[in-house]
Amino acid sequence: MSEFRSHVKAVEDLRGPVGRLEGILNTGAPDALYAVVVAHPHPLGGGTMHNKVVYHAAKAFSSFGLPVLRFNFRGTGLSEGVHDDGRGEVEDVRAALDWLEREYRLPILFAGFSFGSNVGLRACCGDARVQGLCGIGLPVRAEGRDYTYNFLPGCGAVPKLFVIGDHDAFAPRVVLEQALVSAPEPKRVVWVEGADHFFAGVPGSPAPKLDVMSAAIRAWVGDEFGL
Repeated sequence: MSEFRSHVKAVEDLRGPVGRLEGILNTGAPDALYAVVVAHPHPLGGGTMHNKVVYHAAKAFSSFGLPVLRFNFRGTGLSEGVHDDGRGEVEDVRAALDWLEREYRLPILFAGFSFGSNVGLRACCGDARVQGLCGIGLPVRAEGRDYTYNFLPGCGAVPKLFVIGDHDAFAPRVVLEQALVSAPEPKRVVWVEGADHFFAGVPGSPAPKLDVMSAAIRAWVGDEFGL
């Protein structure tokens, strides 16, 4: 399909368990079949909903005319509350799902980058409202923090996409591949050649790889959801 041009507006009524969550909505087409939420990387590392990977992921989904919600976790930007080491942030993702459900009454697709992928997958796996799961740059160990994926078997038979740079210092390929084995089919694992954690280039392949990451999302959406 031809690329859809959405409008961007602030979300004023998104609230989590500890208060308001700052959000941005890429508006969708009137006949959109899905709504999307995208979660950002670790706030203590500077992660926000304006992160480049998050922005490009949102743009990839928006190109299909889907409404896309990005939001800041508690304690980030204008979001109320304080950072909760990934515990309360699971509830923040669920608050975003609740908002999308109220606003659109559509099946939901989830995408998250880094910390946002781990937290968001934990929130969304097994939630009947979520019909597609996309984990980008899933971390295993980052800045002294360990991430586990023993929840993946509970994610059910919804389509799943995992996109990781093959030079991601936070995601040793052997370790992450072992973890992803437990995710039920259907699933697609894309290792982006010459990409680091942020899908920037690496020595020997210096060009940014954000376009490759975005193309993987668009291909998955087109193949799995018929858009």
